[in-house]
Amino acid sequence: MQRAVYLLAYPFLWLVARLPFPLLYLLSDGVFFILFHGIRYRRKVVRANLALVFPDRSETERNLIERRFYAHMCDMFLEMIKTLAISEKEMQRRFQIDQLEVLHRIEAAGKSVVLLMPHYASWEWALSLDSHINSKGYGVYQPLSNPYFDKLVRRIRANWGTTLIATRETREIVAKVVASGELATIGFISDQSPMLKKAVHWGEFMGIPVPMHTGAEQICKKHGLPAVYLKVRKTGRGFYRAEIILLADDPKAVPDYGITDAFFREVEKSILEAPEYYFWTHKRWKHRDKKPAGV
Repeated sequence: MQRAVYLLAYPFLWLVARLPFPLLYLLSDGVFFILFHGIRYRRKVVRANLALVFPDRSETERNLIERRFYAHMCDMFLEMIKTLAISEKEMQRRFQIDQLEVLHRIEAAGKSVVLLMPHYASWEWALSLDSHINSKGYGVYQPLSNPYFDKLVRRIRANWGTTLIATRETREIVAKVVASGELATIGFISDQSPMLKKAVHWGEFMGIPVPMHTGAEQICKKHGLPAVYLKVRKTGRGFYRAEIILLADDPKAVPDYGITDAFFREVEKSILEAPEYYFWTHKRWKHRDKKPAGV
């Protein structure tokens, strides 16, 4: 059944990837109408999140953020499909990166680096960073349940040379990469909510207590890898500009959870600048009332 679903869907995905951008966004407008007005995909979750995070904003303001978020979400997922057929020149025109010298300096020192980013703006096109650096790019991800679509996602995300690492394999593979002496840039999307039983650190995110993923920081400290934040802004429809921000040059000198907290402070800045580009469909604050006493 999984193979049948993939075979039925792939021709459509192939056609979408070859649409010129004006037609791609016309299709996105149609998908938005169906998703937002028809299916009403996760609108209760989005509204609850926005009300929780922005209690001081009016309902009209939050509704505008909600609407703009859904329009952006549709654009971003079609842009991910477009990655199957986009040229490197076109990608570099649409996803520009500033402060690359931060990564180049770390590479020149013979160090690998951990790159942290949230579900904000375009984390899919951020993989084009691989074409700007000298080190090998690795991206940590959660495999899809359908192996055929998982293979497709791997193919899409590998277009720029990035190798995907399943979450469960991360520590083992990173250890091997570091031991081999290979220079690597290891990307984590770290703003999701961890399983409550595995939470070791709680902090505030948008003023709300939440458990935080600390795996990226633990890897930084264990292997002495500098940490950077990839701040992405959407500058127009189908256009993004990213900036490399150093979080920790010497991670072992940073207090425990300092890198994680610094990452979330940067995510907050991005959200406050343009909240419509954050991924509000995730239940990021679902554990907010479950913080253990004394933590």
